Amino acid sequence: MRQSEKPKVIVICGPTGIGKTELSLSLAEEFTGSIVSADSMQIYRYMNIGTAKPGLSERFRVPHYMMDVANPDEPYDAARFSLEGRLNIHQIHELQKLPFIVGGTGFYIRALLHGLFDARPVDPAAIRQLEEMAANKGIKFLHDRLAVCDPEAAARIHPNDAYRIIRALAVFETSGIPASEIQQAHGFQDSPFDSLRICLYMDRAALYERINQRVDAMVAGGLLEEVRHLLEMGYSGTLRPMQAIGYRHMTDFIEGRAGWEDTVCLLKRDTRRFAKRQLTWFRKEPDMVWRGPEEKEAIRECIRGFLHSK
Repeated sequence: MRQSEKPKVIVICGPTGIGKTELSLSLAEEFTGSIVSADSMQIYRYMNIGTAKPGLSERFRVPHYMMDVANPDEPYDAARFSLEGRLNIHQIHELQKLPFIVGGTGFYIRALLHGLFDARPVDPAAIRQLEEMAANKGIKFLHDRLAVCDPEAAARIHPNDAYRIIRALAVFETSGIPASEIQQAHGFQDSPFDSLRICLYMDRAALYERINQRVDAMVAGGLLEEVRHLLEMGYSGTLRPMQAIGYRHMTDFIEGRAGWEDTVCLLKRDTRRFAKRQLTWFRKEPDMVWRGPEEKEAIRECIRGFLHSK
């Protein structure tokens, strides 16, 4: 399949609190689109305030997918997200609308765009060794090496895509089978979409101030009551979703392990640290277009150019 024949999708990603929701709403309205949430917490029902889930009025403006699809005690992972998200994207295209993938969970976005395939376990030591080799000799050296042992994968993976090059090499070194053969055997299609990826960024001090204000708004909006209600519904504080930022902090306060001032202070600190980790992830992703959330016209022009490209 040629790149031009692949369904087009727009990715709007970036750290928490930077303004992805409002920007994506206005873009989806302008370009007749629908939004596929790429947030590993917004998939859960009853978890609204702490996940900054768009409200009913926002979802009335633009159709949203991949929200409220699982209960907090229901197993959910990137593989399920990739499967269900891709089905949603095809449904959106059938409605002749443009899919906007919006969120801050980088691994889910990667799974949606590139898929996950079954392979024999990869030796972590092989990954570390290849990462060291990339640091010392450059990623081109590893891409050339991949071209020898798995030319099909090398032809498909961008020469600067360090993550996927290292992963493919590690699969071969661990199993002795080219990653492309394993992928083909399991029937997974690599990169089924033609994607434009836009990551939002801003000055760190400004972002951190927005995060602090956002936490204050969540607390004022009833985050404590939301977590208390979840606990009363029988959802244990030990569940993975309940260990997420905001939920574990409020649970600690409710169960007497922290005072209120410390709870809010730690919540702000941990959210800022989380945003920093998100940016670190997105900086490693290839072919990312970086824009400030205020650069709306530049983002629109970028999307127009992408949509009219072959």
